[in-house]
Amino acid sequence: METMDRCRDLLMKSVTHLEESNHEVNNVDTIKALSNSLIWVVICFIIHVFQKELRKQGKLQKEIDQHRNENDQLRKENGNLRKEIGERKAQFRNGWKKASLYPDWRKEFYQAVNVILDPDTAHPALILSEGNKRVTLGKESQDLPKNPQRFHSLPCVLGHHVISSRRCYWEVEVEHSEAWDLGICRNNVTREGKISIKPQNGFWAIRFYKDEYWALTSLETKLFQKERLTRVCIFLECEDGLISFYNMIDKSHIHTFSQCSFEGPLRPFFRLFSSDPGHLTICPVP
Repeated sequence: METMDRCRDLLMKSVTHLEESNHEVNNVDTIKALSNSLIWVVICFIIHVFQKELRKQGKLQKEIDQHRNENDQLRKENGNLRKEIGERKAQFRNGWKKASLYPDWRKEFYQAVNVILDPDTAHPALILSEGNKRVTLGKESQDLPKNPQRFHSLPCVLGHHVISSRRCYWEVEVEHSEAWDLGICRNNVTREGKISIKPQNGFWAIRFYKDEYWALTSLETKLFQKERLTRVCIFLECEDGLISFYNMIDKSHIHTFSQCSFEGPLRPFFRLFSSDPGHLTICPVP
């Protein structure tokens, strides 16, 4: 502001000199003084414009620094938020394995398996549907080719899919059967002679028989269900030795085998009883 006032005063003096010198054009000193005054006015104006521009740039730089600080703070907060989300995800992933609820959530961490029944393993009394998705117990045994993979002692059949090291699940409709075993077994289980469906023999399964549910542990464990099961989902995690069974109608937990010694490839396991004319059906993959 002082610079502008000074420039204005100098400009007025220059104009006064110019008026006084109109009658003395030949006066060299007057012309020089006028020229110097005009030059000084121009210089002052340039200085004023420069200072004004400097102040504007300083203000702009201050705003830029402020925005930069705000962005740095936002990046820091976002980083902390991502870290917190990562920690919570890790806690959730470690916790869901022990959870006994919400099978639909568990499916997010498992891969659906398109299980089909293996005719080479089916007991001669079992009848498989076209597409090998349903098993029914016939009235008489069929005349089938001999196969070392076939069950002869009990009316059992295995899934064709061999599972070795993965986290997966499949669902089975059981509502049309009055007696069944359902689970997994080792690929090399005994198929002839006396067979006991227990973990020490390579079987991890649950049973429905005479309106009662059982977990086929070393000493059978009775399971209590409020309503009759119609659809069962089996979750298998080989690396952690876990197999869990869920009621997919009310999403409730049925039973979990933990710390299982799988020791090699596994296969889905199905069994019917001679007293039951019903069938088991593997649900389609979502």
